[in-house]
Amino acid sequence: MNAISFQQVTKTFASAGREVRALQGVSFDIAEGEFFGLLGPNGAGKTTLISILAGLSRATSGRVTVQGHDVVSDYAAARRALGVVPQELVFDPFFSVRETLRIQSAYFGLRRNDDWIDELLAHLGLADKAEANMRQLSGGMKRRVLVAQALVHRPPVIVLDEPTAGVDVELRQTLWQFIAKLNKDGHTVLLTTHYLEEAEALCHRIGMLKQGQLVALDRTSALLAGTASTMLRFKTDAALPPALAAQARITGRIVQLPAHDAAEVEHTLAALREAGCAIEDLEMGRADLEDVFLAIMQGRLTPPPPAVAPDGGMVASAQGVSA
Repeated sequence: MNAISFQQVTKTFASAGREVRALQGVSFDIAEGEFFGLLGPNGAGKTTLISILAGLSRATSGRVTVQGHDVVSDYAAARRALGVVPQELVFDPFFSVRETLRIQSAYFGLRRNDDWIDELLAHLGLADKAEANMRQLSGGMKRRVLVAQALVHRPPVIVLDEPTAGVDVELRQTLWQFIAKLNKDGHTVLLTTHYLEEAEALCHRIGMLKQGQLVALDRTSALLAGTASTMLRFKTDAALPPALAAQARITGRIVQLPAHDAAEVEHTLAALREAGCAIEDLEMGRADLEDVFLAIMQGRLTPPPPAVAPDGGMVASAQGVSA
């Protein structure tokens, strides 16, 4: 049985007198115990898909299950199996951290849950804030409480929607150590993030959404293998030749260009010299998930649909059509 299953999920909205298709026949499964990354630019449909999964929104068509429980017809069982960390900082300002977690426990019929609450507080660096009022906490501390709320009923499936957005490096490290431990203990994790180095380091498989469609679905290692294995990185103040600029990933003065082999490296450097581009701090490194993501989103790379799911069964194609 899969931990999560999306089957031909479509979601449409009416906006300014026209129909907007936020999701277009999205289908894929997430296996028990998997750490799965769901990536895409803003507006791609990630949060819409998670809202449908959590029962906060209803799909126009299609079916979603959590551990075999339909999120519409068997909502209570599906919700008990799920712990969701939302993007937004939603909290009740009238309670302390510990009271907030006790109330969340009660929603799931849990009493005398303080041992687990204490463990969560310790793992998330909140032990010294247990009796503090929620409105007294910083944004990063409130984010930690949201994570604790999602985990307080020990759900087998954990959904993290941009959990480290706008938080400090210490929390990111603390959170990932704890989530990685839970994953090793058998919990399934679904992560959305704009920090692609996190997804590359943590996720077994990656799905990518673009304009409501699933455009990539494969193991992280397979996606990385499908692009240029080498990246040239250097700094320059000069404008790149148009042919190179079209391939480049530019961040301020830092330029990254793909190169498949030594001949392509030589050709790129020759083109830079010919254009009079003075470069500094030249280095070569391996392509990362951000390179793959940008190539797919920009249409420079079209990964083939995988043939086999983690459990050995057939998986969905990139367009969301069952294989």
